[in-house]
Formats: sequence, structure tokens, C-alpha cells
Amino acid sequence: MRLLGTLALSTLLVGSILGTPAYAGHHGPPSHGHGDGHGPSLQWDETVVDADQGFRGLDAVDRRTAWVTGGSATEGAPGRVFRTTDGGRSWDDVSPPGTEGLLFRDVEARGKNEAVVLAIGPGDASRIYRTTTGGASWAAAFVNDDPAAFYDCMAFYPDGKRGLALSDPVDGRFRILSTRDSGRSWKVLPDAGMPAAPTEAGFAASGDCLVTAGRSAYFGSGGGASRIFRSDDYGVSWTATDSTIPAGEAAGVFGLAFRSPKEGIAVGGDFSAPGDGVDAVAVTRHGRTWRNAGDLSHLGEDVAYLPGRGARLIVTGESGDVKGTSVSRDGGRSWTRVSDDGYHALDCTRDGSCWAAGANGRVARLAR
Repeated sequence: MRLLGTLALSTLLVGSILGTPAYAGHHGPPSHGHGDGHGPSLQWDETVVDADQGFRGLDAVDRRTAWVTGGSATEGAPGRVFRTTDGGRSWDDVSPPGTEGLLFRDVEARGKNEAVVLAIGPGDASRIYRTTTGGASWAAAFVNDDPAAFYDCMAFYPDGKRGLALSDPVDGRFRILSTRDSGRSWKVLPDAGMPAAPTEAGFAASGDCLVTAGRSAYFGSGGGASRIFRSDDYGVSWTATDSTIPAGEAAGVFGLAFRSPKEGIAVGGDFSAPGDGVDAVAVTRHGRTWRNAGDLSHLGEDVAYLPGRGARLIVTGESGDVKGTSVSRDGGRSWTRVSDDGYHALDCTRDGSCWAAGANGRVARLAR
């Protein structure tokens, strides 16, 4: 969404009630959660990678490898891509060349060497780059040539070959970009199977406004309506349903996560009232209709299922000085706020690690 191309970028997170202790490392002071007596506090090992960057793109591969992408707080300065392969102890700048003024908002990685990154913006500011050399070299896989398009986020299917990228509506319909060769080449799909969306847009808040689950893909919208769109044919046709998250000029669905192809969660809020998290969570058990779940006390920019913990979830968000992180033990029906710090992006891996990234170049890893 064009609005998020101008929003400022901000901080950290952490929690308590999950029952598994973890300890902060030497990169920075631990964040202190509220705690509620259910178990020891969890702490993040947080570091500032590049204070000039606001990170909204994050893909954690495993407990050792993660990629983050951002945009500079200095007008016209380069957007950056960073990678760690040692659990966050060090981060390497592996940015593509010639990225002055670009805002990298999403990254999809297949390991320590292969990644695809998305820059957002109108016209040719929307670009996709791909590396298979850990960022030592990059290929420009797509440069948008339509001034009406504005790409927000992307996602790959589990096979790593098929992927989609989402643009704000062009001529009243969301535009979908598709790849079948792991991001080497992209093409715009016909919009005949896309429902009309004359007043809606996507939010480039966390890189998770578009996600895949099995053979299904989902994305959320905001603006004149707040809906969730679903495709079961690799982006060719879509159905749309009410998300139950309130719509508004700066409000709607910001991020999604799925536990299975049918069971998932959507989070959002209103950037014009970031302290109001009422009705900011919706859940589905079959992927076709959504119902309102527990309220938050802050924005929900991104959400993740905690690895190995069933229906337990963590959600985070930040907007200027208003930040927060909450956890749920019951699939999103109720939430406990565990920190007054928050991030833009969140990702948990199958091997039990969780990572977060946000404004002022902050990245954190939850050691387990």
C-alpha cells in the first residue's frame, strides 16, 4: 500500500507465559516481558544491524540462518539486505548494487545461498532481485513498468518453484505476478478471476500480507474494505470474504499465518489509531470464512505459530512510539500482552527458533 511507503519504522519484542526459559546473549540488553506467573520470562537476544534501516522483510531459515531487508531513513540512500549464518552473532551486508532510494519490504529464502527480495513502490520502484550465491551476486528478475502498479509482498509455495507477488489494484482489481522457476522470471497473470476491489489496497507492513499454505494462497486487504482473498489454482482465480477486521484509510489486514492449508489467522489494526487493537484478529478453520477472535492492545503487523506448540501464537506490531507484543495459548481466542516493545516482522522456524525485525535496524532472535 502506498501509505506504508512513507510511514516511519520502529523497535523490539519479547514475552513470558510460554513455559520455556531462554537467555539473552551479549549483543544487547534483554527485553523484559510483563509475565503472568505461567512460567519464566522469554528473552530476545537483540542487536542493531544498521540503525539507518527500517526492517520489514524477514525470512528465518533455521536457528542459524536468517535474512532481513529494509529501507533507509535517509531519503535517497540505499535499501539494504542483510544475512546471518551464525545465529545472529554477525550480519553481512549482501545488498544488490544500485539500490539507492529502494524500499526492500519482503524476502523469501531457500537457505543460506538462495533468496528473492522485493522492493516496493510505484512504477519501477517495485522490483524483484534474486541471488543463488548468498548475495555475492544478484539478478534483476523483475522491474515493474506499469506506473499504476505498486507491489506490496510476495510468497512462494512449498516446492520453492512457484511463487506470487501482490500489487495494489490496477483498474479496480488486485494484480498478481507469478513465477514458476524459483523467481528467475515473472509474469503478470490475467485478472479475470480476481474479484473487483475498487476501494481496497494491500499493506506492505511485514512481508506477510500474502502467504501460501499447501496449494492455497491468501492475501489481506484494507482501505474501503477489509477482506481476505484465497486462491487454490496458483493465483489464477480468487474468492474474497470479509475478514471481520475493521477497514479504514490506514486500517485492515496486515499479516497472515497458517498452521495448515485451512487453519489460519489474520492480524491487523489501524495505523491512525495504533493503540486500538479491538477486533484486530480473525481466525479460520477451513480457509473460506473468517470469524473475529480475541482483541489486542496494539497493532498486529505480523503473527506466527510458535514451533512445536500447537495452537500457541505470537503477534507483534509497532507504529512510532506505540508498540506491543502478545501471545495466545488458545489459537487466538484470547491474548496476553507480554511486552511493550514491538516489531514489524516476525518469523519462526521448524527447528524451534523465532526471529523478529523492526525499525532502527533492530533484529532479535529468541534463543531456545
